[in-house]
Amino acid sequence: MAAQLDYTSEDLLARILSSLSDDKAEDIVQVDLRGKSSMGDYMVIASGRSTRQVSAMSEKLVEKLKAEFGCNARVEGKDAGDWVLIDTGDVIVHVFRPEVREFYQLEKMWLPAGTMPLQN
Repeated sequence: MAAQLDYTSEDLLARILSSLSDDKAEDIVQVDLRGKSSMGDYMVIASGRSTRQVSAMSEKLVEKLKAEFGCNARVEGKDAGDWVLIDTGDVIVHVFRPEVREFYQLEKMWLPAGTMPLQN
């Protein structure tokens, strides 16, 4: 696929969600940051079952975004595989091992009380 030069944060978000779902990510949550933070338009939080799955999902996602959108995302934590941060500028993605996600409870800082994760 040729790199797309003109895309929206919603285009990125849709591709990120589909990639994570295709790779069997668990408990995928999307947070709309528009009007709440200047760091991006959306945040996506997901879990993988192991360090290997977290690293592999993250690597595939970054490759897809580069190939399809020409997006050079910044990545932190891929080698450790406990918590990988992928910053595309418009969408920030966090992929955790379940224990690490439970410890940090990142979505609780951003989601309204009672919000449920997206179903896989």
